[in-house]
Amino acid sequence: MGAPTVPLNGPRYNEFIQSPRVRVIDGDGENLGVMYTREAIEQAQEVGLDLVEVSPNADPPVAKFLDVGKFKYEAQKKANQARKTQKTQEIKEIKMRPNIDDHDYEVKMRSIHKFIEEGDKVKVTLRFRGRELSHGQLGMILLQRVQADTAETAKVEAHPRMEGRQMLMVLSPK
Repeated sequence: MGAPTVPLNGPRYNEFIQSPRVRVIDGDGENLGVMYTREAIEQAQEVGLDLVEVSPNADPPVAKFLDVGKFKYEAQKKANQARKTQKTQEIKEIKMRPNIDDHDYEVKMRSIHKFIEEGDKVKVTLRFRGRELSHGQLGMILLQRVQADTAETAKVEAHPRMEGRQMLMVLSPK
């Protein structure tokens, strides 16, 4: 049989440790000092544990007496917990017309405030129909009003710009 194959995932342990000397920490967290890797592996096996490289970039690398399976399981659990708690930022879209009524505007603003508080970005789309396109300044005034009403909680990520028959603006939480 040839040399052992390197573990693909997780830390190096026992014979996979490539450094000739390692700083060793025993199962109770006691620092045993720098010793030869072979000697450290033998000591770990005497207490029924593996020698696991916990800090491979240190000089010399730091290795600890651990149960490899348990160590990998704990690391996996920690990664899953981190993935579960992280919030992905979504882009929510609010569509308006340039001649929007006051009450409709207030309803849209409540939605925008709710999305911003949840940590999402908001894309405000102003759609122009027919002759409304010739009154682009009305759309700009409306988007500036939205910007002023959300000034405390949101910042403008993309300033109002025309794209065909619609005007767009992106707001993100401060």
